[in-house]
Amino acid sequence: MTAKRTFDVLGGIALLVVLAPVLAAVALSVALGDSAPGRGVLRRRTVAGLNGRAFTMLTFRTKSPLAALPLLLHVVAGRMSLVGPCPLTPTHRECTGEGRRRLSVRPGLTGPWQISGRSELPWEERELLDLHYVDHHWLGMDLAILARTLPAVRRRRAARFA
Repeated sequence: MTAKRTFDVLGGIALLVVLAPVLAAVALSVALGDSAPGRGVLRRRTVAGLNGRAFTMLTFRTKSPLAALPLLLHVVAGRMSLVGPCPLTPTHRECTGEGRRRLSVRPGLTGPWQISGRSELPWEERELLDLHYVDHHWLGMDLAILARTLPAVRRRRAARFA
């Protein structure tokens, strides 16, 4: 097991343990607030994983940043990484041609695209950030991205409410 994968497993398990009450609260909140019974609390989306292997990504049915918490299960299972390129559908244009390089690593819960402006960035810039990560990633870069993720999410959330 590589250092990155070991870090993903240990970090993912630690976060799941610490955030278990939050996971339960969000699941309960989504279940109680859903006006369409029977839909469940999770949203399913097929994405391309390592080497293009498709898997069903699970997120909560909410628009908050907490929607991503179930992705920690994918990190522990080895389908995702804590840090990596943005998860895309297998048919997305960036999973073909030159962009296929992005499939040489696991998609991430966060990544350069997350800390650099996410939806405010033009698609081409997000693509370049992901490919730069794929070509130059190392554990130190992952730690720096993780350290900048929570402040980046908080800034966007504060900006929305201003």
